[in-house]
Amino acid sequence: MAYDNPQKVRELIRRGELPRPTCGLAPGYTQANLVILPKEFTFDFFLFCQRNPKPCPILEVLEPGQYEPVLTAPAADIRVDASLYRVYQDGELVSEERDITGYWNTEMVTFLLGCSFTFENALIKAGISLRHVEEGKNVAMYVTNIPTVPAGIFSGPMVVSMRPIPAAKVVRSVQITSRFPMVHGAPVHIGDPEKIGIIDLAKPDYGDAVATKDDEVPVFWACGVTPQTVVLRSKPPLMITHSPGHMFITDLRDEDLSIL
Repeated sequence: MAYDNPQKVRELIRRGELPRPTCGLAPGYTQANLVILPKEFTFDFFLFCQRNPKPCPILEVLEPGQYEPVLTAPAADIRVDASLYRVYQDGELVSEERDITGYWNTEMVTFLLGCSFTFENALIKAGISLRHVEEGKNVAMYVTNIPTVPAGIFSGPMVVSMRPIPAAKVVRSVQITSRFPMVHGAPVHIGDPEKIGIIDLAKPDYGDAVATKDDEVPVFWACGVTPQTVVLRSKPPLMITHSPGHMFITDLRDEDLSIL
């Protein structure tokens, strides 16, 4: 099927035929968060990622003006191969776009960051069901009170993604996701959401809410949407990201990023 092949999925996205979140698409292939900045801010952001590897694990950094991610998805075009982008100017979200070629110039630098969609396939294979996948929803994401380590102009709170996990399988979910440090790795919090500043699980800051049943525990992983909260405080003149849940799908296999 076309949805099982990353090149085919990117072709559909480029033609505007797949305007949906990428959860569940091209299973087994690594999905990535996008952050695109003018060259003058890239050292600060690279340092921010280095200091905050849980929410911002770097998969690839492109040269200024380069839009082909030759290490992770040769022949792809970073400007049109994500299904939805967000454009921020001076810290304000000004538009969502399906094509960012109009914003492109030779000074733009792209960061591809690991995404937790990558380890979801491993969880499912281990018999740990994921409700947002089963219900065809975007994963729920929340702004927390967990601070990131500042770097240059960049600072702000961490964003997490949440998945309800059966209590009996929480330890197994930690073991599995710990194998994938390049895509957020082990959870940053398990249990009471108020301890990390989340008041109501039914009201995510990004994505879609899902129910947590009586025999389940909310488990929280660091999330690559963190730069989108950081930009609100840092206010660079221009920053382009993926829209939450609309990831860039690479040609890397999930097992390529596993440490075991």
